[in-house]
Amino acid sequence: MVCLFCLPAILPFFVIAWKLFQNGFKQFNGNLFTQVSPTSTEALLACMGSEIIPGGILNGICGSILILSIAILLAVPLGILAGIYIYDNRSRKLTSIISYAGYILQGTSAIVIGLIVYLWIVKPFHGFSAFAGGIALAIFLLPRVARSTLRALNTLPVNLMESGIALGGSYTGVTLKIVLPATHKNLLSNILMSVSQIVGMTAPLIITALGSSGVNWDPGKPTATISLLVWNFFNNPNTVNLMWSSALILFLIVIGLNITAKYMNRSK
Repeated sequence: MVCLFCLPAILPFFVIAWKLFQNGFKQFNGNLFTQVSPTSTEALLACMGSEIIPGGILNGICGSILILSIAILLAVPLGILAGIYIYDNRSRKLTSIISYAGYILQGTSAIVIGLIVYLWIVKPFHGFSAFAGGIALAIFLLPRVARSTLRALNTLPVNLMESGIALGGSYTGVTLKIVLPATHKNLLSNILMSVSQIVGMTAPLIITALGSSGVNWDPGKPTATISLLVWNFFNNPNTVNLMWSSALILFLIVIGLNITAKYMNRSK
């Protein structure tokens, strides 16, 4: 009976997965990972000749790695520190303010965050960039990492920190050498789940990273991501097959991150 009631909830997942696999494998080949996205003319000529669309999404893969790296480097350390502060200072008024701000930020629309970063970074520096896109994703990721850290710390014994300090350890030393290692698997799995939520984000990147037709590793220049390429391919009827293949890769990345996070939780 429980499985019967769960069916309507999981059925859309299998329908989406089947649709992605059905259409995504039409363009799934080695070029997809080794070549940059084709021009409109190249895609049009391939469609007219009923051929496989040349090119791939190498520029999107490299751009996604660059922008996600920037977001993770900015958001994860700050988020962990914020989570530790909230955990250790529950009764302070500043803690309530930080928690409330985190709730508001977590519920803010992605496009609104993108607009804010556009006004903060893109417009003053007169250019779209991977760094601006990374900041947009970092703002979206930060409250999720802080809440993930707090959830992970709440699984520890209440007196663990006090015991370490009572034995002569400093606050920083006990935190870095005892508290965080004691919950590192739980913490990492929660962070992976948070990262999986931003992998496919497109709206804030359209007005911050913009996109690029070539591979770019310079944080100060416009950069493509897989999600941006999905949007671009969608707007061109000649690159629909590439759109499905790119969406399938994003789907597999998100599934892989979630499976890894679940495995880390089970292996505690």
